[in-house]
Amino acid sequence: MKNDSVFLIAEAGVNHNGDVELAKELIELAAAAGADAIKFQTFIPEALVTTTARKAGYQKTAHEESQLAMLQALALPLPVFDELKAYADSKAIEFMSTAFESESLALLSQLAVRRYKIPSGELTNLPFLIEHAALQQDLILSTGMATLGEIELALASIYWGRVQKDYPPSISALRKAWIERDPSVALNTTLLHCTSSYPAAPDTVNIRAMTTLAEIFQLPVGYSDHTQGTTASIMAIAKGARVIEKHVTLDKTLSGPDHRASMSPAELHEWVAVCREAVSMLGDGNKQPQTSEMDVKQAARKSLVAKTAIRKGDVFTSENLAIKRPGTGRPPEDLFSCLNQTATRDYLADEFIE
Repeated sequence: MKNDSVFLIAEAGVNHNGDVELAKELIELAAAAGADAIKFQTFIPEALVTTTARKAGYQKTAHEESQLAMLQALALPLPVFDELKAYADSKAIEFMSTAFESESLALLSQLAVRRYKIPSGELTNLPFLIEHAALQQDLILSTGMATLGEIELALASIYWGRVQKDYPPSISALRKAWIERDPSVALNTTLLHCTSSYPAAPDTVNIRAMTTLAEIFQLPVGYSDHTQGTTASIMAIAKGARVIEKHVTLDKTLSGPDHRASMSPAELHEWVAVCREAVSMLGDGNKQPQTSEMDVKQAARKSLVAKTAIRKGDVFTSENLAIKRPGTGRPPEDLFSCLNQTATRDYLADEFIE
């Protein structure tokens, strides 16, 4: 990522409904919209949830199925991800996927993905965080549902995984290593503020918490946007987000847990466009006139002129001098030094004073 850029992730998740062709269409959509990356979810259902795990409220449908049954219907076979990465490469868009257990993480490592996204639900899965960190690649960690203490412990786990090969013998050892950490060891982790509701209501967004994360942990931050519309993403960019992700679907009416809270194809195009526009509006922070302002500057600013006809030898006074547009002559501040001076030539009314 460039220092002045925002990395935009189109989160396809499981919105392919277990169909590899739909997954490829999502890749095409994200690439055409100009997103930086397309992200899926990689998991083995039986290794992810128990047989008795219930679905979250937003996942519930008319079908009385378990979370396991739902995930079994949505899962893509692990070998398919090699095909999807190659397809994303052919479309010049970065392939990403979130792993939910160790075997899937190992697969993504074999695919040589550039970075790993850790979802909010895995933030307290400290052994899994250590496994991610041991890969020595950039990490993006979502922090939905988390406290600052939980986030710090997650970062301590990432630090441990960066410097150690084995799990810590205890949480105490993990905390001690974090407190005594080597400042030269880079975590290479971006923290994403997130509200884990689908969709997230405006009054639950709390964009200021993203700034809090940046200040406390001194790491790059971003936003995982589960809201409707583009306002939250724009606000996050204005507050310093370096990464923004948002769910996308081919059709909001498709069956599945995430489609209704995802962007339609048209909304994805709009989201990318307004996010890029928001980045361009940030500028470099230097307060100076823009080239586009020069014409207006001359027309709107003022100059020192003769209020009435002035003859050579007359004394300049507030009665025979005025300050008027345009701003192409002597600046108004020169009035101070002109008062009580003698005119060296004749001036017509409205003529610039030399």
